[in-house]
Amino acid sequence: MDLTTALRRLPENPRVVVSGNHATPWHTLRLLDAVLPSYRLWTLNGQPGLPDRDGVTLETSFVGPGQRRSPRLSYVPSRLSLVPTLFAGVMPVDAVVLHTTPPRGGTVSLGTEVNVLPAAIESARARGGLVVAQVNRHLPWTSGDAELDVSVVDVMVEADEPLAHAPVLPIDEDSARIGALVADRVGDGATLQAGIGAVPDATMRGLAGRRGLRIWTEMFSDSVLALERAGALDTSVPITASFLFGSEELIDWVDGNERVVMARTETTNDPGVIARNPAMTSVNTALQVDLFGQANASRIKARIHSGFGGQTDFIVGALHSPGGQAVIALRSWHPKADVSTIVPLVDEPVTSFQMSAVVTEQGVAEVLGHDQREQARRLIEHAAHPSVREELREEAVELGLAAPL
Repeated sequence: MDLTTALRRLPENPRVVVSGNHATPWHTLRLLDAVLPSYRLWTLNGQPGLPDRDGVTLETSFVGPGQRRSPRLSYVPSRLSLVPTLFAGVMPVDAVVLHTTPPRGGTVSLGTEVNVLPAAIESARARGGLVVAQVNRHLPWTSGDAELDVSVVDVMVEADEPLAHAPVLPIDEDSARIGALVADRVGDGATLQAGIGAVPDATMRGLAGRRGLRIWTEMFSDSVLALERAGALDTSVPITASFLFGSEELIDWVDGNERVVMARTETTNDPGVIARNPAMTSVNTALQVDLFGQANASRIKARIHSGFGGQTDFIVGALHSPGGQAVIALRSWHPKADVSTIVPLVDEPVTSFQMSAVVTEQGVAEVLGHDQREQARRLIEHAAHPSVREELREEAVELGLAAPL
């Protein structure tokens, strides 16, 4: 069956799930967009270039730069771990468009992104839907849940496209300071949730001298490769993640590498599974943290900027891990907005709360296990920028978080 014929058999205004993040099969997505007059395009962290026209609804539970300001955005609040449940219930899938390697012995690999795609495939096949694969020889072969039997694919489209690679960004002074403070909290044998960005990179750089570290994470980048080469990782335990994004060197390293196991979101982001990892250390960031220890990592001026992602999943899982901890790491002053990131009370919907500590370039505010007044004091004295500490103290009094001055 050719692609056009298959697409025309879909119901009116179908829900189409496509590989997101930096694994989007652009060639096949353009073909689909030319055939379907209207459809719901479900993509995680959609990148610039997504079809954005009348007739297309951009659905997601984690907003990317290709969706963020669209008037056609339909944001569905959900922890990432629960998206598969949505696909199995209230948000059934009509079609899935994958990005895969060429077949080997009747199997293809999803390469750099597994995420919610297995759940989307199961939802589509359960209702007689369509599974399309763009076959690209540039994708690396990864194992685990990334491997799919070709029998689940209805249509294969051969189209080689270069992969997107993460730019190498310098680590600024504040990020280096935050990363060093976070790294000081991590001992040998800990399990890490590794992300991408200056602070995670700086944190990883500070862990090169550790030994026996493990990686259990939603995603990873070149910082994990650096730890592997430094001898910091436990080579008897696989690196487990749901998607990855990094340099060409990283892509070459993961290709056929049995050390790397790609797992579906229900596994990587299940708080109960996360909690089984020893000394699970979750490092996330936020746009704001308030004196009640609440973090906003999702919205700016009430407009959705990203979403829950895996932050809530990993914070809960890490806190239940033996010796685990959940850290929120951020600058004390937002450079673009020119405002303090430590605020009296967040005025946006809360993304997460009850972390172990808040780390800024100013220091470490240990908050878990302290009463609310002590939490507020520590955030002001150890995490907030000095220029706003007096104002925050006054606000703490008004909020009942401190005795009158």
